[in-house]
Amino acid sequence: MEKQDSLDLFAEQGKFVKGKHLVTIFHNEQNLYTVLRIRVEETNDQYEDKEAVVTGYFPKIHEQETYIFYGEFKEHPKFGLQFHTNHFRKDIPQTEQGVITYLSSEMFKGIGKKTAENIVKVLGENAISKILNQPSLLDSIPKLPPEKAKMLYDTLMEHQGLEQVMVALNQYGFGPQLSMRIYQAYKEETLGIIQKNPYKLVEDIEGIGFGRADELGYQLGISGNHPDRIKAACLYTLENESMQTGHVYIPAKDLLEKVKNLLEENKRDQIEFLDISNEVVKLEEEGKIIGEEQRVYLPSLYFAEKGLVTNIHRILEQSEYKEQFPESEFLLALGNLEERLGVEYAPSQKEAIQTALMSPMLILTGGPGTGKTTVIKGIVELYAELHGCSLEPKDYQKKDEPFPFLLAAPTGRAAKRMSESTGLPAVTIHRLLGFNGTEGFDRDETTPLEGKIIIVDETSMLDIWLANQLFKALPEHIQVILVGDEDQLPSVGPGQVLKDLLNSERIPTVRLTDIYRQAEGSSIIELAHDIKKGFIPANVTFKQADRSFIRCSTAQVAQVVEKVALNAKNKGYSAKDIQVLAPMYRGPAGIDRLNVLLQEIFNPNPDGSRKEITFGDVKYRIGDKVLQLVNQPENNVFNGDIGEIISIIYAKENTEKQDMIYISYEGHEVEYTKQDLTQITHAYCCSVHKSQGSEFPIVILPITRSYYRMLRRNLIYTAITRSKQSLILCGEEDALRMGVERADELSRLTTLCHKLQESIPANGTETNSETQITDGLTLEETLMKVDPMIGMENLTPYDFMVNN
Repeated sequence: MEKQDSLDLFAEQGKFVKGKHLVTIFHNEQNLYTVLRIRVEETNDQYEDKEAVVTGYFPKIHEQETYIFYGEFKEHPKFGLQFHTNHFRKDIPQTEQGVITYLSSEMFKGIGKKTAENIVKVLGENAISKILNQPSLLDSIPKLPPEKAKMLYDTLMEHQGLEQVMVALNQYGFGPQLSMRIYQAYKEETLGIIQKNPYKLVEDIEGIGFGRADELGYQLGISGNHPDRIKAACLYTLENESMQTGHVYIPAKDLLEKVKNLLEENKRDQIEFLDISNEVVKLEEEGKIIGEEQRVYLPSLYFAEKGLVTNIHRILEQSEYKEQFPESEFLLALGNLEERLGVEYAPSQKEAIQTALMSPMLILTGGPGTGKTTVIKGIVELYAELHGCSLEPKDYQKKDEPFPFLLAAPTGRAAKRMSESTGLPAVTIHRLLGFNGTEGFDRDETTPLEGKIIIVDETSMLDIWLANQLFKALPEHIQVILVGDEDQLPSVGPGQVLKDLLNSERIPTVRLTDIYRQAEGSSIIELAHDIKKGFIPANVTFKQADRSFIRCSTAQVAQVVEKVALNAKNKGYSAKDIQVLAPMYRGPAGIDRLNVLLQEIFNPNPDGSRKEITFGDVKYRIGDKVLQLVNQPENNVFNGDIGEIISIIYAKENTEKQDMIYISYEGHEVEYTKQDLTQITHAYCCSVHKSQGSEFPIVILPITRSYYRMLRRNLIYTAITRSKQSLILCGEEDALRMGVERADELSRLTTLCHKLQESIPANGTETNSETQITDGLTLEETLMKVDPMIGMENLTPYDFMVNN
């Protein structure tokens, strides 16, 4: 009868398996994914074996302890039947005698049977859960010293606290993986923090947005104009605007409007602007936001802009480069270089090389085919000649001296192109700075880089955070050359660094405008420069030697891409040569759909002979082209790197007892477990943003009205300029024209340009401290001036009347 009651009690939470832990087969310390074997004691499922394999996200499971796992049995294609756990708990004694026996066991040193009986006498058979929820109850136990009470509570927490937390989080609607992240952040304080302020999850836990926390807050009775709710909405709005739209700040008025809309989205609450204003002021007092007149920033973005301005000013103040070589010496060296390389530099290219060598800092900008790469090589070669230094890194290793040339780019592929064009080593900016994940960067103002000249390519991809980190790490007496195309897409992260640097007109700049590759017959370059000017040529749909336009609807895109890819494959091109670019992931012409189709063209597996691993809805095979989605500095692989799966080893084939995938990134091999596959995706088709910094022999670019939300001039321009030899546009001509006409709808809100102009003299003159663009009000004064009727401009009295 007692066993049946136990079964009924467990069954209230669904299917379960109760058993004693025998052995842990696998445990990932990072995400706590665990595979273990148990001896089955009870279950309400149709399972008759004495032992079972249980999987889920667990902390350390104590050997020989009994646990109850809730979930369901699922058949694994390779490992057979496994119990997939949603949540679990340690088996807690359910009777007074059971609790006494448990508390007086060897686990609780110093707690004898008499003390255990006293605890149960005062707290009853639910003593364990009561102590876990309210440890101060132990103060009421006779003859229990404080140190033993603390030991008792700590031991209970170690053995049962997490299980209790996991059960509670599951009841709040959090899955096991997200629950583990929450627990890892707050430990034993998890439930206390969540019940007191569930909105703290928005600040601290990646993957939890305001909506999720707000629903939890509503369940816990925290709603309406509660200060914690309003603060969380403010921080979420600022974070969301920076990551989704790229803004560095939000105008105070816009912040109030956006936060009010967010708070009233559930249709349950009506929030006053004054309540929001009060919490914004408190957030500023707490240092969680920064107000500067009419603008509101996240602190990290505010200080990134400020720090970048400070360090650019520091670099520009260097004066030793301006007259280090007589012009006659420069021209003689340049002539010798032209003769040796067999080139003749155009006037603008000569100006760029001279400015780079005679200035502390230069921005070199220009579109495709304008010779940026040629100028970079010229700068490097001439610097070495004029300074009498070697271009061979090994020569410096012998002397134990730092190599004077630092070459870097935001992506691995862009760095590789720099290295190929100059013959010098080039790395990603993250690698140059020694990025080590959560701990940050090894190189900063206290441990700066070592070098005499640094050239950074693809500067348009730099967000404000990375730009600030790079300039912080620049040593004294270094020359800086930033290279980029100002008309490409801005960075994925917040800011528009290259655009702001150019617009400030405070940094020596050379714009290359003459197109050299066009002379070689490149109609792709010609089209790119037309689009850059907002112009679509009449012959855009005419077939050219290196580009074509295939008219089709959204529903036909997949079929057209398939046909073009098959034709290219039949002509001997591989997946490495062909890159399909698309603006969106979802839909019949989206990245996800096209990747499935292209995998079957370039890497099919009709007879199942090729090794593959299924992860979610995706199959990964040996030979697949894949894209890294996150920075993984410990393995020297970064967001945007494209690689190839070169090996798959199944769990039964290795001592780790888990599936392993090995990916080669240009010869550099990286190991992935199955749980790591969230970091990659197929790369047969990728987004235009992910393609930045790369070039491909053949680019296939679908453009249809279904992409309307994403279609803009800089996106189309960036996509077209990824193509080196052949460009195939497919879609609707009017969608192309519409996209090219949309230029500056999404201009980013930044203050880098203004701060540079305020801080750095123009043409050698002093800055005028009276030339301000702001009114000098504090954030609180600004908020008090906000019109209470904002957002209601188009309303009339009739809108407030009830229709009869």
